[in-house]
Amino acid sequence: MTPEIIDWDADLPEAEPEEEYQTLVRTLKRTNGFRLLFVECSPAEGERLIAKVQADVPQKKIEVLPLDESVYNFYNIIKDLPERDAINILFVKGLEYSLYEYEKEKKDIGWESKDIYSYSWRGVPPVLINLNQQRERFRDDFKMCFVFVLPRFAVNYLIQRAPDFFDWRSSLFKLSMDRELLQLESRKACWERLNREDYLALTSQERKRELVRIQVLIDEDGQTREQQAELFLEQGLLHGYAEESAQALASFDKALEFKPDDDKAWYNRGYALGNLGRWEEALASYDKALEIKPDYHVAWNNRGYALVNLGRWEEALASYDKALEIKPNYHVTWNNRGYALVNLGRWEAAIASYDKALEIKPDSYEAWNNRATALGNLGRWEDAIASCDKALEIKPDSYEAWNNRGTALGNLGRWEAAIASYDKALEIKPDSYEAWNNRGTALGNLGRWEDAIASYDKALEIKPDKHEAWNNRGTALGNLGRLGAAIASYDKALEIKPDKHEAWNNRGTA
Repeated sequence: MTPEIIDWDADLPEAEPEEEYQTLVRTLKRTNGFRLLFVECSPAEGERLIAKVQADVPQKKIEVLPLDESVYNFYNIIKDLPERDAINILFVKGLEYSLYEYEKEKKDIGWESKDIYSYSWRGVPPVLINLNQQRERFRDDFKMCFVFVLPRFAVNYLIQRAPDFFDWRSSLFKLSMDRELLQLESRKACWERLNREDYLALTSQERKRELVRIQVLIDEDGQTREQQAELFLEQGLLHGYAEESAQALASFDKALEFKPDDDKAWYNRGYALGNLGRWEEALASYDKALEIKPDYHVAWNNRGYALVNLGRWEEALASYDKALEIKPNYHVTWNNRGYALVNLGRWEAAIASYDKALEIKPDSYEAWNNRATALGNLGRWEDAIASCDKALEIKPDSYEAWNNRGTALGNLGRWEAAIASYDKALEIKPDSYEAWNNRGTALGNLGRWEDAIASYDKALEIKPDKHEAWNNRGTALGNLGRLGAAIASYDKALEIKPDKHEAWNNRGTA
């Protein structure tokens, strides 16, 4: 049975913010020596509070300890403060970052929300262990008044996970943000980043601060459902651009609880589901976004991408066409449409689609590279090489383009040049089993059977179920007269793909 947490102050009327502030000031003026005070407020409100106290309590030496990243041994941090004994009041802000980091670590190793947030905790953040264990030393060694400025979720952490330390408090002051300021801060938090580049430019530390800031605003009293939906959406975007798709999905789901008709939340939810490989659910999410906003061209585009990943090529093509009806000059959709056409074997139409993408964005290396694939399927190898070269002018480290270029050169019998191209691809992506396998084929065509076997072995280290590599390896071994090993290699190919007639034929010959 989970013990009940009793808040003895729950029935007391909450003081007005100004009244609460004046009580805090009187307490600080009267306090001499060790004392623990806690102020529950947002970080923005905390900044204003500290500046105000510094002006209203000039007779005390006041310092501020900003904790901008996770901390573990809080006692040692205080012990090492310069001129520590002269400090009367120490404001501590930013402890919440250590708690957020702890939550993130637990999520990353697979803890469920109930284990992270429930009363019967599976673990305690290291900084709170330190506060609990060292509380007598704080009292004995530091003759100052500590004022911990914390958002609500961090106060709850202290109540539940550092009760020995928190119970020593003299007072807990609650300073809620006024509604107008809350709306202003919330809008600012949601609209500071306007495009993908703004999110990608954030360092991990900056992203963590932003996530904490958003969580604090979500928890504030007086938030409207609309604001909470926007804040959860922003939280999801911060997670999404950090490739934390599961966390992003949870945030978008929360946004939709508050605003079920938010097309952006449905769209981004679809994107997160796609990143998790949950394509049917992603498709359903894009459909919801399009019910709400039928002219949402990127939702049509991404819906097409989900259908591609489900192998539903004709439907994907129809989805891309719908996106292009709405926004004809969107090069990404023309490129994606080309990919769907390739998979339908409509090579000429695919090339036309890639050409359209390149008309709009001539420096799209993906479109140049994909165009090369379509040209290769038509046997237009010289044109394919020229297309790969264009892709490599734009992005010299595109391993796909180097690999495709090698394939085109091989089909022209230019094996040495093909090997050089595959080597370039492997410099960029050493774990590309396709490039290792293709390189083996090129080496085999030069009669370099031992090198070819080594290349196939490398492909099979990376992808042991690559039946083509087992088959090709068998051919190389056969050409060296190692027939027993060749048959074993063909058998391995047939274990993976029993209907591979080429392997049966080669095995029979061996």
